[in-house]
Amino acid sequence: MSSTRTASGRANGRNGTWRNWGGNVSARPAREVTPASVEELADAVRGAAREGLRVKAVGTGHSFTSIAATDGLLIRPQLLTGIRDIDRAAMTVTVEAGTPLKRLNLALAREGLSLANMGDITEQTVSGATSTGTHGTGRESASIAAQIRGLEMVTADGSVLTCSERERPEVFAAARIGLGALGVVTAITFAVEPLFLLTAREEPMPFERVLGDFDELWAENEHFEFYWFPHTGNTNTKRNNRSAGPERPVGRVRGWFEDEFLSNGAFQAANWVGRAAPGAIPAIARFSSRALSARTYTDVPHKVFTSPRRVRFVEMEYAVPREAVVETLRELRTMVDRSRLRISFPVEVRTAPADDITLSTASGRDSAYIAVHMFRGTPYQAYFTAAERIFTAHEGRPHWGKVHTRDAEYLSRVYPRFGEFTALRDRLDPDRLFLNDYLRRVLGP
Repeated sequence: MSSTRTASGRANGRNGTWRNWGGNVSARPAREVTPASVEELADAVRGAAREGLRVKAVGTGHSFTSIAATDGLLIRPQLLTGIRDIDRAAMTVTVEAGTPLKRLNLALAREGLSLANMGDITEQTVSGATSTGTHGTGRESASIAAQIRGLEMVTADGSVLTCSERERPEVFAAARIGLGALGVVTAITFAVEPLFLLTAREEPMPFERVLGDFDELWAENEHFEFYWFPHTGNTNTKRNNRSAGPERPVGRVRGWFEDEFLSNGAFQAANWVGRAAPGAIPAIARFSSRALSARTYTDVPHKVFTSPRRVRFVEMEYAVPREAVVETLRELRTMVDRSRLRISFPVEVRTAPADDITLSTASGRDSAYIAVHMFRGTPYQAYFTAAERIFTAHEGRPHWGKVHTRDAEYLSRVYPRFGEFTALRDRLDPDRLFLNDYLRRVLGP
């Protein structure tokens, strides 16, 4: 197939088995390719269509759903990396789809530039992160996909399509979070701005105080988030706001102790203990919730927004209307307290403003995100099922890359523009070349 590089068997498992980062999804593609150019990728798509193989592209496998799983052709974009162009007049950067976010952040910083907002993990490729709706937290600044100004992708017939607010705006509205259903993204143009500083203020705070003051904490900070530890009344809060400086990063020793030793090493060990002896989890949670002390530091965005996540887990996250977040969290806490569940991972709470992306979890409404986690290898179904029941009662929208059980019937009710997306899909991929079981469930047959 032209000069396309074949990479069979180099998935995350053995004998050609692909596994995701969380370890809860696996697949055995018929073939795997690693194209080195857009032309090679287009050739691979056309060849798969001739052979009757479905096509999926996969980045680093950080989704907990089977959104990237296929038994057909698996496309890996790791050779499609790097910055194509920086336009300082328009303040945009165009980047190849397989570029990891961590490389993009470093490259932009060297150029004196930055994204306005980002999530807390940077291992994902830019196309994987945006296609599933990866987000951080922000009062005015939205998800990574909301910062997109243009897209290039290979569609089902092997043609290369470009879109923006002015060029094919109906495609642009949907393709920024395209779920891999409209084509294979090959390049993304992001809005950027001059590199800035953020002052982060991290401190413990009682759960009831956070809920009581939530509206004020949200309104007074550009970026507010917190972690609640089930089985306790404790949270850790983080407030990030732009700063005139000077730069005062976390000291090397303290950073290692708190971000590596405590938040990763000690937390990993605590979860091993909790998995072996679930009865110890409430005590472990009380210790974990008090392990980190308050700190304030000022640094460049990618060193404030993001943090290392080395403890593996499985996650469910829902976006609920922002005005419903306090009630939803109270119901979640009541459910945990009344159950026999033992939860060793904190619950993460973030926010995002409304955006205009067709299937964004914040499409058309100010949103709050509630994420529940379980340590990898521990049973999570009972906890996630109970949490999902609460989230859906508030018209919650599940993160496309995280565990959920919703289908097209439900999703069409909570997404007013759902029909726009499926109609566009019918036009761009009428034969469902990019179909898999996950898309069949969430978008319909």
